[in-house]
Amino acid sequence: MTTVAAAIAQTRRGIWVALRSRTGVLLGVAAAVAAFNLIAPVVLLSLARKPVDFFSFNPWLRRLPDYLASPEPLAAKLSFLSHLTIAWASAEGGADGIEWGFIIDVPTLARIVFTSLMFGAYFAVLSYQRQACITGPAASRPAGVLGAVTSIFGLTTGPCTLAGCGAPVLPVLGLAFTGLPGATLALFATLSRFTIAVVLALMGIAIVWFGFRVGAAERPVSRAA
Repeated sequence: MTTVAAAIAQTRRGIWVALRSRTGVLLGVAAAVAAFNLIAPVVLLSLARKPVDFFSFNPWLRRLPDYLASPEPLAAKLSFLSHLTIAWASAEGGADGIEWGFIIDVPTLARIVFTSLMFGAYFAVLSYQRQACITGPAASRPAGVLGAVTSIFGLTTGPCTLAGCGAPVLPVLGLAFTGLPGATLALFATLSRFTIAVVLALMGIAIVWFGFRVGAAERPVSRAA
């Protein structure tokens, strides 16, 4: 148990040292990934389907402070806020209604923030251990490359509603296959969620491993200090 606790402490120390030393990388990568996930779906749908002609924040957000201060039960507040729509963009489709719409709600925003921080932490720790000349397993590096590829294809973006019908969290593929049956779209949705889950798991394992290596390298310095 002592060995396990020491390994956990060493890993935590290594991750903290790397993130503190590479705060700029952490925040820069996280901001870039978040911006991509928020902007790319709108740009891609505008280019492939129809240019966006409407964007709005939820007007109800002005009442959010009053709602939080209201006597409403906490459970009801949490349930309501967990599905709150924050903003949306869309393009009119004439007589057919909305051509496409992209909705940003609380779950989507939370997913984007989590994914962005994972990317930022991965590249921050990777950058630190490379500069410190700490070698790591070659298999851990493709996690970042795979993550970048999945982000390019929109696997980390939020839900997108096309022509009033649910589509998977793949703006590009959902856009291309909107004529397919709902079961096929659901399959793409499941595949996209599974893929990004695998990517984030690989990146998480890489962060832990690099943190362990960095912690081992930093231990003599800490003892000397």
